[in-house]
Amino acid sequence: MSEFAIGVDLGGTSLRVAVVDDRGTLLEKVTLSTKVLRGPERVVNAMCDAIGVLQTKYNSNGKFLGIGVGVPGIIDLGTGVLRESPNLPGWHDYPVLQEIEHRLGTRVILENDANVGAMGEYWLGAGRGFDSMFMYTLGTGIGGGIVLEGAIWHGMTGMAGEPGHTTIEPDGPPCACGNRGCLEQFAGANGVLRMAKDAIASGDAAKLKRAIEGGEELTPKLVYKLATEGDKACRAIYQKAGEALGISIASMINVLNLPIFVIGGGVAGAWEAFSPFIFDQVRKRSFVYNATAPPAPERIAPRCTHITHALLGADSGLYGAARLPMLPEEQEAHSPKARVNSRAL
Repeated sequence: MSEFAIGVDLGGTSLRVAVVDDRGTLLEKVTLSTKVLRGPERVVNAMCDAIGVLQTKYNSNGKFLGIGVGVPGIIDLGTGVLRESPNLPGWHDYPVLQEIEHRLGTRVILENDANVGAMGEYWLGAGRGFDSMFMYTLGTGIGGGIVLEGAIWHGMTGMAGEPGHTTIEPDGPPCACGNRGCLEQFAGANGVLRMAKDAIASGDAAKLKRAIEGGEELTPKLVYKLATEGDKACRAIYQKAGEALGISIASMINVLNLPIFVIGGGVAGAWEAFSPFIFDQVRKRSFVYNATAPPAPERIAPRCTHITHALLGADSGLYGAARLPMLPEEQEAHSPKARVNSRAL
């Protein structure tokens, strides 16, 4: 008899709930619109209703291990309160964990969405077979997650693994965080759009301007499409994105010496356009990479540093969330919540 868990991926536009067994098989997935539901109470009610239906349906299949929930934003892992989330207006200081546990009366593990995405890729995707992994998630901004020897590394307060606001250019464009020249100003979706708008305004992106004037929406996908068609301005945008990522990854390799660094998220679909510039920068800036590079970037080799794209797409967060209740409890020692509880004893 197998074991199974339920994973939840809560986003700004959709709520997805899935049943996953301990072999990594996704048995069923339900998708609801959070925009239609609106507000935390209604979203949590719908989430719990979906979880209850799925749990009842699959109880006869094996042992139920619990529920993992991935949420965008800053979470107080000690209390399960969502402090702030730009993707979930109206959820400020909302006690997500308490509300879910109160409704369901079962074990729930709350985690940042980028961290559960990293856990999913580590378990079943690009990080499978490695002992540790760093993942960049290129979405609207840039998130990240660190998995060390099978457990998510949270840092002191749960905010570890956030590469999006590390500095690439000290005097670069201003960022909403208050810094200048952050990584996400170059490699996140908003960063790609910022550079595209700047190129249009300067008169350097005539083809892109014509496409928009012809009715196409300005998106990273459009910039990528034109880049693959050889447009010089769009290729330059993704070159800058790749160089910025390469600078960041080189520093992370030098500091952490992990075996694999994975690039995921929607912007990672442009991997072919920006990845050569990642490797160019990493070779220039990381002595650790140069000492541990694999024979070829696409080859997996022992005791080498690998840089690659994610494999699971949008489902990485569902797999990662479902994985959390399956982990041995001692792996929660990396969690600020566990350390707070141990001090209370």
